[in-house]
Amino acid sequence: MTPRILAENCEKEYYGKGFQYVAGVDEVGRGCLAGPVIAAAVILPMDHELQGLSDSKLLSENQREKLSQEIHQRAIAIGIGSMGPEVIDRINILQASCEAMRKAILQLQPPPDFLLVDGNLKNLLSIPQKSIPQGDRRCQSIAAASIVAKVFRDNLMKTLDAQYPQYDWATNKGYPTTTHLVAIEKFGVSELHRKTFRGVKEWISGRSPQLEGS
Repeated sequence: MTPRILAENCEKEYYGKGFQYVAGVDEVGRGCLAGPVIAAAVILPMDHELQGLSDSKLLSENQREKLSQEIHQRAIAIGIGSMGPEVIDRINILQASCEAMRKAILQLQPPPDFLLVDGNLKNLLSIPQKSIPQGDRRCQSIAAASIVAKVFRDNLMKTLDAQYPQYDWATNKGYPTTTHLVAIEKFGVSELHRKTFRGVKEWISGRSPQLEGS
């Protein structure tokens, strides 16, 4: 499967302005009912020669896995940040996503001097930055971060599936599919579910959520 949209080297503009290390930042897992939200930050060299970078959602699993390996081989630096369900429930998913991004950025060595951030999030850290809506489809370093974060989280959910096979996280990755919702109804809520999310909180309060297609 060839992605319809390939990201461009928009980092070139900022390197041209004198910045030395431009990092792309993205997160995955905001819409899930279980598991952490994962963020990645990636600094690519100008001559990385990576082909096919795009929004991870536009790529097949095999394409993501292959590109993630290549990104790890060629990137100047990669950082990954995670915020678990308990934090998400305590501070909300938006703030948890921001915290995961900050953790990922702070792991980068060398540290970035400019950030390209997917979406509309602003002021993650006191580093010059630009927010770019649909940045994972527009900027190569953000696309790379999207891919790294997605592969990392998918593999984590496959590992967690071995501990909680009743929810089929290896397939649904914690997203609110009908089979996942049915499993919650049948087996209850696990410690890795986000207790404040619709589709989970109803079972905690004793009310039955409306299942898709019912």
